[in-house]
Amino acid sequence: MIQSPEVSSLVAVITATLLVLGAATTLVGALGLVRLQSFYQRAHSPTLGTTFGVACVALASMIYFSAAGTRPILHEVLILIFVTATTPITLIILVRATRLRDESIPTAESSARD
Repeated sequence: MIQSPEVSSLVAVITATLLVLGAATTLVGALGLVRLQSFYQRAHSPTLGTTFGVACVALASMIYFSAAGTRPILHEVLILIFVTATTPITLIILVRATRLRDESIPTAESSARD
């Protein structure tokens, strides 16, 4: 059986709070994906929820493993850098591609005019 290192109760409370906050934020982003109507509205909610949720979970991991002294926190820093950089870029690319697609598809109004 693997023994967990002992950490102070303050570290445990901070870690648990950040984990719950990250999970709740990600859940709200996922609910926004399901509940919102158009693609453009749906795109923002999960992006913000994912970025902030991952940041909270990574921060909780950094605090816990720093207090436990079991390993360096390089993994979490890399995760934060990559998620913070790639999530907004992916959102921009998806929205631009959708705009281009929407502009190229003829609508009923343009078909009636022709």
